[in-house]
Amino acid sequence: MHTTSQWTGNTSAAVSRREFLKTTAVGAGLAVSAPAWIQGADPKPVAVKSHADLVSIGNTGVKVSFLAQGTGYNGSARMSDHTRMGKEAFDRLLRHDLDQGITFIDTADLYGTHTYIRDTIRGLPRDKYALLTKIWPRTEYWNMASGGAVQEVNRFRQELRTDYLDVCLIHCMLNDKWVQEYARIRDELSELKQKKVVRAVGVSCHHFGALKIAASDPWVDVIFARINHKGSVMDASVQEVAPVLKTARANGKFVVGMKIFGAGQLTKPEDKDASLQYVLKNGLVDAMTIGMRKTEETDDTIARLNAALRA
Repeated sequence: MHTTSQWTGNTSAAVSRREFLKTTAVGAGLAVSAPAWIQGADPKPVAVKSHADLVSIGNTGVKVSFLAQGTGYNGSARMSDHTRMGKEAFDRLLRHDLDQGITFIDTADLYGTHTYIRDTIRGLPRDKYALLTKIWPRTEYWNMASGGAVQEVNRFRQELRTDYLDVCLIHCMLNDKWVQEYARIRDELSELKQKKVVRAVGVSCHHFGALKIAASDPWVDVIFARINHKGSVMDASVQEVAPVLKTARANGKFVVGMKIFGAGQLTKPEDKDASLQYVLKNGLVDAMTIGMRKTEETDDTIARLNAALRA
């Protein structure tokens, strides 16, 4: 565990993950053969030994700590447990994370934590943390979606007080038509990526069909996918989801596992350990995000994760 404070200039050594072979036949080639999610790909587990080891998101130039701090526990309508704890408690939590080498910060417009994060990271060198946020593409009572990405990304950069976003996802894909449904968002994110305003793009999936599409879509750099050993709060059964994640990784997608502890359903120590071991040993993810809410939860998660990584 890191003990030197980020606030005194600590820097973590970068440990890049191995380069994954990217398939060149994601389009027409796969269309005339078996679907991408049943290709039988079996990528090796990511080569890290610590929660704080840095892993590379393909060839985007973005490096993130293997463990991310999620900031949207029970999140909705720009509120979450992380906003409800108040700025002082949030600041204490995120500073503790950063001190322990958790430099990957997972947020979203939905969570309401942009300004909370901004206040904590103010003054830190920009290359000492990575910001991932998400566009909520649907118009809700709390959100007037533009239908694109430029307006949202510009607002996010203001709220986070940053020139660029390391990763920007389209949030919560609910069907297998999201490529067509959110074509404008994809196009605008691609333009922002060319301008280096956004470094990597992708989707978070809450539907099995959406996940299967993302696994072979050439546009996608990053996939947020729900995975644990029991199938709790997942898009489909473990037996169905696991092969899709393996194929996504074989296709060069950077898979971030979420709901590792089943969105709070897997609270027993033995379940937490079993989930971590299952996800890691089966090579299902390149990184993972967990919404720790207390420094004690951070320390417990780090200890369990590092034990699983070194097993």
